[in-house]
Amino acid sequence: MTEKNTTNILHGVAASSGIAIGRVFLLEDDEFCLIQREISKEETKREITRFRDALVKTRTEMLASQEKIYKTLGKEYARLADAYLLILEDPLITRDVVKRISEGVNAEYALFRILEKVIRSFEMIDDEYFRERKHDIQDVGKKILRHLMGKERRSLTEIKEESIVVAHNLGPSDTISMRENLVKGFVTDIGGRTSHTAIVAQSLEIPAVVGLRNVSAYVRDGDTIIVDGNQGLVIINPTPEVLDNYKREQEIQFAQVRELEKLRDLPAQTTDSHRVIVAANIENPEEIKSVLKHGGEGIGLYRTEFLYFNRSSLPTEEEHYQNYLHVTQKMLPYNLIIRTMDIGGDKLANIGLEGLTEESNPFLGLRAIRLCLKYPSVFKTQLRGILRASAEGKIKIMYPMISGIAELRAANKILHETMDELRSEGKKFDENIEVGAMIEVPSAALTADVIAKETDFLSIGTNDLIQYTLAVDRVNENVAGLYEPLHLSILRLLRNVINAGHSAGKWVGMCGEMAADPTFTMILIGLGLNELSVSPVQIPKIKKIVRSISLLEAKALAEDVLVSPDNESIIKKIKAKEFMGNA
Repeated sequence: MTEKNTTNILHGVAASSGIAIGRVFLLEDDEFCLIQREISKEETKREITRFRDALVKTRTEMLASQEKIYKTLGKEYARLADAYLLILEDPLITRDVVKRISEGVNAEYALFRILEKVIRSFEMIDDEYFRERKHDIQDVGKKILRHLMGKERRSLTEIKEESIVVAHNLGPSDTISMRENLVKGFVTDIGGRTSHTAIVAQSLEIPAVVGLRNVSAYVRDGDTIIVDGNQGLVIINPTPEVLDNYKREQEIQFAQVRELEKLRDLPAQTTDSHRVIVAANIENPEEIKSVLKHGGEGIGLYRTEFLYFNRSSLPTEEEHYQNYLHVTQKMLPYNLIIRTMDIGGDKLANIGLEGLTEESNPFLGLRAIRLCLKYPSVFKTQLRGILRASAEGKIKIMYPMISGIAELRAANKILHETMDELRSEGKKFDENIEVGAMIEVPSAALTADVIAKETDFLSIGTNDLIQYTLAVDRVNENVAGLYEPLHLSILRLLRNVINAGHSAGKWVGMCGEMAADPTFTMILIGLGLNELSVSPVQIPKIKKIVRSISLLEAKALAEDVLVSPDNESIIKKIKAKEFMGNA
């Protein structure tokens, strides 16, 4: 292995943008020497008692952490701790480990074998978000093992100077001090863009790189480290020249942030007075502060899936209502576009939906609007919550993964039935609530003219649209190079959707990752998008570009790239534009 005091450059996943420079605070991973020990029948009862005592201690520890997370980060982030509590209470642990001990092995080894089996099953899941949950199971298992073996883990509360946290992984309890100024950034061996650590880092706007595999083995306390959350790089013990270059880059970024802050209250308007809305995509209510801080002009995509995760029963109508009411009132006078649940049926099988089976290709299976149409009672519960909240705010409804007019009509039929039920109950809602469709399936993009006539707006979800059009799994590193947002087929589909919407007199937005990339802003404006919905931290950057270009030149660029034969020539034309230097 390379000597630890020499420079190392490691590549990982850019989890949260920005540059952080500091000294390493190493949160070393627990190393347990687990030995299988056969026990007698007389010892079995004692081992089971030891295991159950460890569960109680772990639960007490988690509840204390949850309370701290609630006070520090808010209610929605306390749900991350809920996930750990549910794992701790799962029969796979509470029942199966006891059963394994009863077969004649010590508690530590029984727990290890059961966790190994569960983690292996999670590794087979296609969905990145749920595949990442295997790390949560590992963390819970380590907490139990620490109590079984009488070990304690180093805590972030021990940090006494500005530091970069390096760890194998970070759980919710580790993140409660992340808001403190002493934590300038962090890196982990494992994790992806949807891991809990990445979600927290993005919310707190702390630079982070995850998925580095073995960074914790390369560093020691006190090492100088650079976290490049823009490129997914970590540089350990940089040379003076590299360190100076990054310090200059960091100062430039700080200056850019200060400059961008001046745009917070200014409209996204081109130099020739063409107005564009720059809204935000959010995962939970805690992100509203960031939206307003960065000058967001509404919520263009409110993902509601978190309401269904990490629980043993479906969310109630009242839970939906209270959540949406809170968000819409916080965002007034701006709009809130709520996307109805966009998850696969296999994720709900354990909380009350019967008849669901494992699917070989869940991305093309029973998910999103398809699931809602199969289980209209579940769909109606969410719609009732949305509609009731619409009486006290500016809410729009958006259906995900609409593949054609038949699905749109079926969804609207259930919506109108729900409206009739609320009227008969004397419950108020916005009678003129706008309803839109996400265009993220090629069939919908090609028939957008038909869909647009029966919706109030269209919003393009480029993440799936690109994936399905190019037949490229966007999280598969083996084909990542084929994922091209500027592929001519994608540009033509975007033009088709936008023109179809405008021809029907409807506005068209975009809420996929393509909208958040400054490289594409000029083209998207030129194609005619009315709204760009991006992550909160990207809002000022997109606003700046919009305010630095004219609609006339944006249209000219869009027309030019639409006749370009390949991706390389398109990129050259974009880079040739002077505005890119100001992005």
